Amino acid sequence: MRTVRATILCATMLAACPAIAQDDVEGIEQQPTILVTGARSESSTSTKTDTPIIETPQPITVIDDKLYLAQGAVSISDTLNYVSGVTANPYGPDSRVDGAFVRGINALQFRDGMRDVFSFYASIRADPYNFDQVELVRGPASVLFGQGALGGIINLVSKRPEFETAGEASIRYGSFDRKEALVDLTGPLGDAVAGRIVARVRDSGTQTDFVPDDRIMFSPSITFKPSPDTDLTLIGLYQEDDGGSTSQFLPLVGTILPNPNGRLSHDLFVGKPGWDRYDGRLLQGTALFEHRFGDTARLNLKARYIDSNLSYFTHYANSYSNPTNPYLDPEQRIIGLYVDGSIARMEIFSTDNNVQFNFDTGSAVKHTLLAGIDFSFNNVRKTGGFGFETIDIYNIDYDALSDYGGGLPQPSSLSEDVKQDQLGIYVQDQIRFFDRVSIVLGARRDWTSSRSFAGQRQNDAATTFRAGIISEVVNGVSPFFSYTESFEPIAGTASDGSAFVPKSGRQFEAGIKIHPIDDILLTLTGYHIKESNRPISDDSTPDPNDRIQVGSLTSKGVEFEGNAALPGDMNLIASVSYNEAEIDGTNQQLDNVPKFNASLWATKGFSLGGETRLLLGGGVRHVGKNRSFGPAFPDGIVTPSFTLVDALAEVSYANWSFAVNATNLFDKRYYSACLARGDCFMGSERNIFGTVSYRF
Repeated sequence: MRTVRATILCATMLAACPAIAQDDVEGIEQQPTILVTGARSESSTSTKTDTPIIETPQPITVIDDKLYLAQGAVSISDTLNYVSGVTANPYGPDSRVDGAFVRGINALQFRDGMRDVFSFYASIRADPYNFDQVELVRGPASVLFGQGALGGIINLVSKRPEFETAGEASIRYGSFDRKEALVDLTGPLGDAVAGRIVARVRDSGTQTDFVPDDRIMFSPSITFKPSPDTDLTLIGLYQEDDGGSTSQFLPLVGTILPNPNGRLSHDLFVGKPGWDRYDGRLLQGTALFEHRFGDTARLNLKARYIDSNLSYFTHYANSYSNPTNPYLDPEQRIIGLYVDGSIARMEIFSTDNNVQFNFDTGSAVKHTLLAGIDFSFNNVRKTGGFGFETIDIYNIDYDALSDYGGGLPQPSSLSEDVKQDQLGIYVQDQIRFFDRVSIVLGARRDWTSSRSFAGQRQNDAATTFRAGIISEVVNGVSPFFSYTESFEPIAGTASDGSAFVPKSGRQFEAGIKIHPIDDILLTLTGYHIKESNRPISDDSTPDPNDRIQVGSLTSKGVEFEGNAALPGDMNLIASVSYNEAEIDGTNQQLDNVPKFNASLWATKGFSLGGETRLLLGGGVRHVGKNRSFGPAFPDGIVTPSFTLVDALAEVSYANWSFAVNATNLFDKRYYSACLARGDCFMGSERNIFGTVSYRF
């Protein structure tokens, strides 16, 4: 935990971890001068070794918690709002899952280098307050992670104990009657033991009527350091969410398309208050072990067990049978209402173990050799029930809807029972020539097995490769080229009950990293991705969650990301991206994938005299229009582009601070996605909250 919240700005070097001025701590902690060293900062996600950003032939973005909290992030998806090549919250503020398109493709979520999300709607969302940073690796990462999606992976880095006493306590109030208390305490428990407690309690509504967003999160951790070269960290997590679905799947006719009764309310809830829910309990235990054999070798061992229980009860309108006119009456008010209930249990065990060797094969040739083995097992079991009712969607009689005795609609039955395991071995060599040229070579072999409740077993194996080169041809200019492959087993079943077969793909990428000084890093890259066996929505069934797998997909585009710490305590982040993602043979952009995104974020600090400082920040995010195709809309239906403004103001004095965050400051009403299958998803409304914090 770093000194004072003004270090928010330190992380505005997205690819950076800052160095904090040491001479500012005397008596009461002061706001430090921020020294951003992004070009030389290290990241371990792309290579599983501590490698400087400018020596990695792949775009990497590291978003420090101070930055994403300053930007008003309340979910993991929100942390990616200002990252190039990413469409965060592509289906609006989804209270069930975190989502992001990276290069037009869903990214997988990892925690401390191990995957922690399997299947759909079987667990609750991770809490951003529980992490030091969020790391995004664009492109395939299967050579090291095995289960890496083709677009990229999102890795959440857990807060760990520190051997210096520090802490913060905060209270927050804001939009939708949000009330929160947050605590983060760390310090030594003995000469070789340190502990940490991270906790959140929240009572809140959401922008959707009758949908709460309540949470209890408690994460204790302890680090044992018997010697300077040995660390063992144990991290526990208990999290309980009582919520619902902010995604209401409202019909096209009445949202983006006209209805004679007018436009449906942005906050409309179509379910049964008190019955609809998305309630979950999550238990996690993680062990992280590291031992260094001097400067020549390092052993890393990781393991995690996850136990998750989830009840997901929901209603959604039948806008799928006839997307152009789903109503049952001439006045276009009465619509069919599906009732869907599911009780899920998910168990995950994963482990990743590797050894790293550092050696030279000449006076100017240095090697970092990594070899490892990982294993994961997950079992997702769901029992579900299904029903059907009708409503006047413009004047819903909530009392008339059944609550099914508080349980599942009957008859209920086993709807999913998938067991999946994966074993992988990998090797990687990073070669550094004359401290100018870096080459990365890697290979991996995976064996997977998946079995569905229908008794079908799917066994697969794959070998994936990676190669890349980056060279500082002149001081501050480093072009790079890379080739990467992916192999992604998919938990779950297709709409016909068969287990999904793994996705696979490959990517070519070339770019340049410009870093004239350590405080400035500009990255420009172009890429070409080919993917096979992609799951997409099965529009032949009434359930919007049903999916099928298709042949191949191509995604190609360019990305720019610039980060600078400027004189006068000012920091800037800018990004622009263009992406074409199509299922081969269709000549149509993927549903809900915009071609163009851009963003700009800036912060500046001011001294108000003595120990009082002011921090002001603001950003603009633009998401381009997207199009969705289907039988009812062969020419596609367009979701318009939108531009949002965010803002930050914070005053700090001694150990105290008061911050006000606003996202979508001007309360623009927009749609995140409108799909040709028949439904629309509301965009995020304005969210303003104030936070009072005490730090020591």
